[in-house]
Amino acid sequence: MLDAAANAGTTDVRETHRFDEARLAAWLAEHVAGYAGPLRVEQFKGGQSNPTYKLVTPLRSYVLRRKPPGPLLKGAHAVEREARVLSAVGRAGFPVPHVFGLCTDDTVIGSWFYVMDMVEGRIFWDATFPDVSRAERGAYFEAMNETIAALHRFDPGAINLADYGKPGNYFERQIARWSKQYLADEEAGRDEGMDRLIEWLPTAIPPGDETRVVHGDFRCDNMIFHPTEPRVLAVLDWELSTLGHPLADFAYHAMMFRMPPEIVAGLSGADLAALGIPSEEEYCAAYCRNVQRPLISQADYGFYIAFNFFRLAAIFHGIKGRVLRGTAASEHARERAKSLPRIVTLAMQSMEACK
Repeated sequence: MLDAAANAGTTDVRETHRFDEARLAAWLAEHVAGYAGPLRVEQFKGGQSNPTYKLVTPLRSYVLRRKPPGPLLKGAHAVEREARVLSAVGRAGFPVPHVFGLCTDDTVIGSWFYVMDMVEGRIFWDATFPDVSRAERGAYFEAMNETIAALHRFDPGAINLADYGKPGNYFERQIARWSKQYLADEEAGRDEGMDRLIEWLPTAIPPGDETRVVHGDFRCDNMIFHPTEPRVLAVLDWELSTLGHPLADFAYHAMMFRMPPEIVAGLSGADLAALGIPSEEEYCAAYCRNVQRPLISQADYGFYIAFNFFRLAAIFHGIKGRVLRGTAASEHARERAKSLPRIVTLAMQSMEACK
């Protein structure tokens, strides 16, 4: 749900997100091996939830992610969780930026933060990978596929993440959570399709419970690729990561095949064969090979896709409520609210295909 022009690159630090740069430089000198100033701070245009900064020094650049300043909801903006999961999967060999340190002292810059390596490479905001040759596109999709499969091959306990979330019953808990949020926002109104999904989803959960570390927002624009090769150097934006069902995480990623490109990086309407991109069926089969599991049945896969579109629709429904209340007046938020009916329709189509 990112727009390249609005989120790529850096800008001057926004007034509301400024801090004492000298205090940060002193912390870096004490806690980051090899740090040497002088320091220049820029702010990434993206990272709206947790403000994100580029720290530039003569020898190298770093990235700082912080909690927003001011009062916060309990458990929100948990940068300490991001730092923990990045460190854990990084030690296990997964491609993420190296975390240099976490600061839980509010007196340094006004809120908790962590500092990680600045990984240089390419970010693709368009799921058709327009800047890549047709002959190479398949390799880029295989790189994404193998990367999410590598995450799902980890045993959470083996990488010290057994307590990173609640194990088991992921779908039941998630359906209940988003149903409750949808029903509570009366101002945004009710949607017949959402009501039907809320009734159907709990009855259609496929058998078999699994628990893995899930990224929660695994999309092409949340990865940094090698400057010239079809290789993922770093997976970013772990804010939604937790313990969950790996097939929920994979299906969220695979939604790109059905997603309109104007809503989020999607492939709906694209001529995949002409572009050299694998079909949805081929991509799913490749994932199953990569994690060494049997092929997912069509009915089960339809449920996983319907669940993810429902979850996204619930998020958009919440945005619609904030727009109507005047607490989310940006054009970006209004466009998201307008997209709600299309997302519900896509969820409904997946639901009907399961029956």
